[in-house]
Parts: sequence; C-alpha cells; structure tokens
Amino acid sequence: MNRRRTLLRGVAALPLLWLGFSTRAIAKQAKRKVRPADPAWPKQQDWEGLKRSVGGRLIEVHSPLALCLAAPASADCARVFTELRNPYSIGDEPGLTQTLGWVDAWNFAPSVYAVAATGTGDVVAAVNFARTRNLRLVVKGGGHSYQGTSNCADSLLVWTRHMNSITVHDDFVPAGCAAAAPKHAVSVDAGAIWMQVYDAVTTLQGRYVQGGGCTTVGVAGLVQSGGFGSFSKRYGTAAASLLEAEVVTADGRALIANACTNPDLYWAIKGGGGGSFGVVTRLTLETHELPALFGAVNATIRASSDAAFRKLIGNMMTFCRDGLLNPHWGEQITLKADRVLAIHMVSQGIDRAAGEGIWKSFFDAVANAPEDFSFIAKPSIVDFPARGFWNPEFLKRIPGVTKADGRPGAAAGNFFWAGDAGQCGQVLHGYDSVWLPAALLDDEQLPAFADALHAAAQQWEVSLHLNKGLAGAPPAALDAAKDTATNPAVLNAFALAIIGAEEPPAYPGVMGHEPRVAEARADAAGIHRAMAELRKVVANFACYVSESNFFEPQWRSAFWGSNYHRLQKVKSRYDPDGLFFVHHGVGSEAWSADGFTRLN
Repeated sequence: MNRRRTLLRGVAALPLLWLGFSTRAIAKQAKRKVRPADPAWPKQQDWEGLKRSVGGRLIEVHSPLALCLAAPASADCARVFTELRNPYSIGDEPGLTQTLGWVDAWNFAPSVYAVAATGTGDVVAAVNFARTRNLRLVVKGGGHSYQGTSNCADSLLVWTRHMNSITVHDDFVPAGCAAAAPKHAVSVDAGAIWMQVYDAVTTLQGRYVQGGGCTTVGVAGLVQSGGFGSFSKRYGTAAASLLEAEVVTADGRALIANACTNPDLYWAIKGGGGGSFGVVTRLTLETHELPALFGAVNATIRASSDAAFRKLIGNMMTFCRDGLLNPHWGEQITLKADRVLAIHMVSQGIDRAAGEGIWKSFFDAVANAPEDFSFIAKPSIVDFPARGFWNPEFLKRIPGVTKADGRPGAAAGNFFWAGDAGQCGQVLHGYDSVWLPAALLDDEQLPAFADALHAAAQQWEVSLHLNKGLAGAPPAALDAAKDTATNPAVLNAFALAIIGAEEPPAYPGVMGHEPRVAEARADAAGIHRAMAELRKVVANFACYVSESNFFEPQWRSAFWGSNYHRLQKVKSRYDPDGLFFVHHGVGSEAWSADGFTRLN
C-alpha cells in the first residue's frame, strides 16, 4: 500500500507537458468554463494525450437515447427503453443515469468524453486535465442522483464504474492512527454498488455493513450524502461508519482522509454531499456484528371515512412512538389519499413471535373496529436468517421479492428489489422531504401532527421512512452521526417524510416516449400542497440532501443546518477555484445554475 501511495503522489506531480502550456495558468481561473464550441476547447491532440495517460480508457460518450431521437419507432429504440427498466444495464452505460430527468428541472445530457477509470491514477489524470483546461468536470459511480448531479452536457466525465474492488479486514487501523484500536472493516473502490458489498460482507462473511436500501446505488455517492439503509436506527448512517477514504482533490493530489490525516476533509465527505470536495476513489467502512434474524411486517388498512382515517393516523403515530422508536425497526408507513395506510416495516434482532407480540395491540384495535377500518391486506409478520437477506440463492425462493438482471451473461448476483423497479429510468414529476422531530409524537403535539398528516395525505401520498431518522437509535450510533456533516436535525427526527411522483422512462423529443409535462406540473403542485401541511408543524425545516426538492430555496440550511459554514471552509481549502460543482452542493452559490459561469 505504501508503494502504491508513493506512485500516486508521483503521478499527481508529473509535469503536464503534453497539455501544451504551463500549469501556472491554473492560478488564474477563467470565470467561464470552456464548452466544445469555444476556441479554448482542447484540440484533438490534447484529448489523445489524455487518452494515452489513462491507458486508452478515454471514450467518447454517445447516449443510447440518441438512437431514439433519430428513429423513435425503431427496434433499436424499443430495445433502449426495455433496457431502461434494468438498473444494471443503465449502470453499465456511461451515456445514461438511473434517473433520466425531472420535469422543468433537468434532463439527462451526456458528457463529451469520459475517463473510464480503473484506478486512482486515471482519476488524477482526468482531474488535472479538467483543471488545466478549465473544463466542467462530472463524477459518476452509481448515477442515482435525483438532482442530476452525475451528468452534464459539454463536460468531461470521471466514470468510476469499473473501480469495484472490495477487501474485507479483520483488523483495520486508519493510516496515521497507530493508537486506534483495530476494527472489522471493508475497503471498497468508488465504483462498487451496495449489492456487491453486501454479498462480500454479509453473505460471505456473516457481518453487517451500513449501506443503502437500493442494491444498485453507488457506495461512494451514498456515503458522501449521509446514507440510510433499512437498519439505520440500529447502526446509524453509512457516513458515520466511514473510517478512511482516498480522495483526489482539485490540485490532483490523492489524499488519505481519516480522523488523524486531513480530518477536515474526512469530516466533510461524511455527509457533505458527493462531487463537491474531490473524487472519492476508495472508502473503508466499519462492519458490525450481524444479528441472527431480520424480519418484515406488512399490512394495508382502509379507513371508512375521513374521521376514521384521522383516527387511524393518530393511533399509528402513538404506536410508532411507543413501539417502533428503537433499534429493532426500520422502513416505511405510507398514507394514501384514498384513506389507506400501508405498513412495510423491517426488523432486526427479534423473531416472529416477538414481532407479533409488539404489533398485536395495534392490529387488534383495527380488527375490533370494523365500522371504521378494514384490512385490504391482512398482517403478515415473518422472520428469516439475516445472512440470507442479500443472498440471491435464498431470495429467489421467495416469489415477487426481487428482479434479476436478465441480460445474457449477467452475474448471478445481479438483482434488485421488485419495489425499486419503478425507479429505473424514471422521470421525476416532483420530490420533497422533511425530517420529522420526535417531539411531534409527544402527547401535546401529536393531535396537531396527526391533523397535518391527514391534511397532507388528502393532497398526496406521504411515506414516513422511520429508518431515516435516528431518534431511538443507540447512543453509539448517535455519537457517531454527530461527528458527520449531515444536518443535526436527523439526530432528533423519528422519520423522514417523503412525498414524490414520477413516470416510467421518458425523454424529450422521442415521439411516443416524451415526458407527460402537464401531468407532471399538476403532480408537483399536489406535492407542494402536501408538504406545506407538514411544514406547518415543523418549526425548523430540514431535509435529506439526496432526497430533496430540486427547487428548495433554503437548501444550505435545509441540507446541512449549522454545519454549512464549516463545510464552506473545507471547500475553500481543497477546491478554491470551484473545479467540483453540483446543483445545490457546497459552494455552488458562487456559480451559475449550470456550473459553467462563476458569479463572484
């Protein structure tokens, strides 16, 4: 490892003679980044020089959607839209992202070139080229950004998909932290997705690593945004499990960031947002003891009237406060406009009998009031071996739970949750979230809160993600989360309320597959009305950066709260000229909305 780091420092320090001008030009950054039509756009020989420096791994990016723009009725276009239902197919294509756009916000647009990085040296070369040539730089691993941060027209893309090596450690000690106690950990390169990590850690090693719920989300992006999984009420955020990272900063250095080395950068990438401070090329995450059992509780209840629905919501919130705000529970309770309450919860560390005992009072109250409530889907409470949760051989025996990557030759472990299928290639109509303080469940505040939930559900479907609020988590998880850049509001939140709408794969200009703009705008208005009801009872609005409103006007305080000023200082130290830009990322207020023109 020491020899590798020495080599990387050497790569970063090499004079860029093939660029044709002195790197002293870096000192004076132009106010506007270069586009292909500009005279300063790199010449072909410059791109060839970059290609040689990355071992031939510079590729011209051509989106498969270009086929559809030219021939929307063709068989090739039909094949593209079929593949847009497969997150693995999307992830393997540099000319696509998992979300294709957001009506009236952004549409996917491919980069001009991409460095298909296989190691840190490739990333260093791409960063140096973009900096010295004044190019817009984009980074994509999993490509799941709802905000469109992993794509941009007229840019150079650092594509980390092929950097996916995973190493499990029994006694990891961060560099420079000789006094630290060794920990069980896993080191993951930036392009890995969570399915690969869960397989390596849980299926093969029988341990747990805190990651995302969706199996095809990129590891690096999720950790940098904070990162919640189904069991975050037990293990905290993914960012809080980060022990060390390797980060290529804007000056082309490959730095180690941990609690002892570059601790300010280490803190910033733990929830400060991906793509703002550098390119994370490797992460090492602490792993945890795996419980014997995971479990699930599912039920769907319909109320017979508005008054009954309001009563059901109040009962659910009381039960949530008394029975679910602890490390055993996670996932969702959803309120729907047709007076329906859907329960899709998971558990860890308790068996089926214990789960049935915990839920008995709530489900009995529903069953004993047939004039008010009825079960659309009767309660189902199960348990299963935790080690099988991400094991394809175990899961394929359960009908309807997963979907597989059906491409010829696809790896047997390429699967995703059936419930996530609608996100593949989606076009968002609107999306918003708010952290709900646990104080809303107190006796004095609960009636008004239940009224607000009822009013919101009359406007749009509201999902309460209990695993995305840390109220009820153990002290160690809370302490670790405090030492991250994530908005401190998460510490006292019992849930993240999410309100959103989307449509299947669509793209402007593709006849027969164009986004439903009028419907999207109507949906967005409904989402806004629903969120306005919740904001009435939340004194200090805060939300999760990865699942937030593209148009949020108070994004700095909403995403990071009191941490934003400290994040700005880190940004100024490691990227003073703004090479790294993402929509509503730290420091983005200094740039135009597209990230091409500096405003100050």
